[in-house]
Amino acid sequence: MSEYKTLLTTVDDGLAVIALNRPERLNAIGGGLERELSEALRDVAENPDVRAVLLRGEGRAFCVGGDVKDMAVRAEDEEGPSAGQQVYQLLHGRRILETILSVPQPVVAAVHGYAMGLGATIALFCDVVVAAEDAQFADTHVAVGLVAGDGGAVAWPLAMPLGAARYYLMTGDRLDGAEAARLGLALRAVPAGDLVAEATAVARRLAAAAPLAVQGTKATVNKIVRERMNLVLDFGLALEGGTFVSDDHKEAAAAFVEKRAPVFRGR
Repeated sequence: MSEYKTLLTTVDDGLAVIALNRPERLNAIGGGLERELSEALRDVAENPDVRAVLLRGEGRAFCVGGDVKDMAVRAEDEEGPSAGQQVYQLLHGRRILETILSVPQPVVAAVHGYAMGLGATIALFCDVVVAAEDAQFADTHVAVGLVAGDGGAVAWPLAMPLGAARYYLMTGDRLDGAEAARLGLALRAVPAGDLVAEATAVARRLAAAAPLAVQGTKATVNKIVRERMNLVLDFGLALEGGTFVSDDHKEAAAAFVEKRAPVFRGR
């Protein structure tokens, strides 16, 4: 596989391991991570020697989603991208999700620490999620003044009861790995020290199965996900784009950096 700045990648006996590697930023999306992850997944998809993929994070988190500190800087940068450019950029948010779904091999996510916002969505778009019992899942878009439009409104209601999904998407509240498994976000939750071994065992079991059968089953089931994406995602991204340039989002990003409670005014 290629060399990457924000990923660690290995292939061993049919199993590709992709580790998000921005530990100093809790593997936040930024610094080229989203682009490199898409490239790595495309490399995997084209490699006939790979039978399964394990996706995990280095350091203390799986992925905390968008980098709120970067958002705060961008909100105050008068010479940065215009509001229109930022919204247009956001509307391409379906690309990473399409890439995950397009990998023919099964993808297992090993989630420890934080899986927040787009980070949680990336995990939930994988075929199997194995979580540490003390992992923290949340879709934190609303907490930073954004619509949960870049995949959370697709993934969460597919994985758990609709009423629970509504609550967690509208509040941004966290749930730990054990509760995530109880509600259906994860296949199972295990002690943190056992996570990598357990997720690797799941991935190797899938790798040992008949590849045409496994890949065909994945493609068939993902028709359901794609149908839901077509129903929900573009609408959600458009609404998220509107909030991305709102005063409330700027206030939330500033409050995060200043470590204070935001004051939202609905504009």
